[in-house]
Amino acid sequence: MKVLLLKDVYKLGRAGDVKRVADGYGRNYLLPQGLAVLATPGALSQVERIREKATAQRAILNKEMDAVAQRLAGIVLTFSAKASETGKLYGSVSTQMIAEAITQKAGTEIARRQVDAQPLRSLGEYKVRVRLTVDLIPEVKVIVHREGESPAGAPVEAQPQAVAVPAETPAPEAPAAEPAA
Repeated sequence: MKVLLLKDVYKLGRAGDVKRVADGYGRNYLLPQGLAVLATPGALSQVERIREKATAQRAILNKEMDAVAQRLAGIVLTFSAKASETGKLYGSVSTQMIAEAITQKAGTEIARRQVDAQPLRSLGEYKVRVRLTVDLIPEVKVIVHREGESPAGAPVEAQPQAVAVPAETPAPEAPAAEPAA
């Protein structure tokens, strides 16, 4: 099925592009969401108008999101996780966890679908891309370190904690069971 895109669609194309897509994708997602229309001769005559309108909207959106991109570019997120001796995590740092940390740290609502990464499954330092718009994709630094260690790899200084240690007293002897008569 050939469709004319009305809006930018991630991993497919920009507004005004004519694309061949699977029938189900076009019929069940693109058309109902208002992202595309069938590529009929009447629709194709409006390609230039759609492209101009989309370019203007894209410029406005990029201008608004530029401040957010600047804030995100300097963010460093750290996650502590349980890991094996080889550095493999017992779980993973998911895109949902990264999105929540960015939202909390930057004060900007980021959806997990905007985080362009696979779940992080080993210790280390990563650059994770955040898709704000088609053109604005800042990178966030993510550090995954082992629990009980600092992000640089040195062990965390243990704070002395008061631990109640019972005095060594002999355990009370259990009373002898009386024989049943």
